[in-house]
Amino acid sequence: MQYRHVFHAGNFADVHKHVALLALIALLQKKAKGFLYLDTHAGAGLYDLHDPDARRGGESAGGIALLGDAAAPQSIDTDPAITRYLEVLVRLRAATGETHGYPGSPLFAAAQLRGVDRAICVESQAQQARALQRAITSAAPALGTTPRVVADDGYAQLKALVPPPERRALVLVDPPYEQADEAAQIAAALAAALLRFDTGVYTLWYPIKRQRDTELWLTRLTRGISRPVLAIELLRHPADSTAGLNGSGMLVINPPWQFDEEAALWQSQLHDRLGAQGGSSVRWLVHE
Repeated sequence: MQYRHVFHAGNFADVHKHVALLALIALLQKKAKGFLYLDTHAGAGLYDLHDPDARRGGESAGGIALLGDAAAPQSIDTDPAITRYLEVLVRLRAATGETHGYPGSPLFAAAQLRGVDRAICVESQAQQARALQRAITSAAPALGTTPRVVADDGYAQLKALVPPPERRALVLVDPPYEQADEAAQIAAALAAALLRFDTGVYTLWYPIKRQRDTELWLTRLTRGISRPVLAIELLRHPADSTAGLNGSGMLVINPPWQFDEEAALWQSQLHDRLGAQGGSSVRWLVHE
């Protein structure tokens, strides 16, 4: 069964992931030298929140809809990371003409990237890859760089593309978690990438259901990693809630300086803005 992100577009996990992604890019851009942005599971690029499939689960009602009208002026106490995310969303909607569109990670990243930065977006499903290319073309006026779309296996491309010529990279691994061996594929891909390029910034989105299961999974995943590893998590409901998707997590290997401090601030505010009840955390799994 092929995963279709349109069912979940704009939900609380998307908001959390994209605020974090833009925050990471902003910190990497404190240095003038360009870097490679690599998205291993890029998706279709743009989703219509009024599409029947998007409406079926109504998940955006618990995500982007709770942040109010993205085009409205933000209150003075809104964290800069959340403001940045909303401003990029407005620019992308204006460029594509999709008032009710919700961009995927490739468009959010490309809108924040500079001309000196490079982007490669990998999508294994040919139909999704073609949709991504169309989305990039429609969003062109809002993009700082034009991503190259590669229709292939994301884990294979990660192995092939690092280390990049720039010697700087931000890699987003955001799989659908449909395959029985997904965890093993993630661990193997990250281990191989770190062996080839141990100073890259690698970030992995992961779902949080039962807290104990998540902790065991993270322990196995980080076993053998000697580089710094940070986990930031936002929970909609108290731990071990029976909700299908209780929380959103981002694992960051080699996080930029001060990302942990900034994330603690914006994530706490985002937790409140989204009406979440399970808390948020920023914690080091592996210290340098």
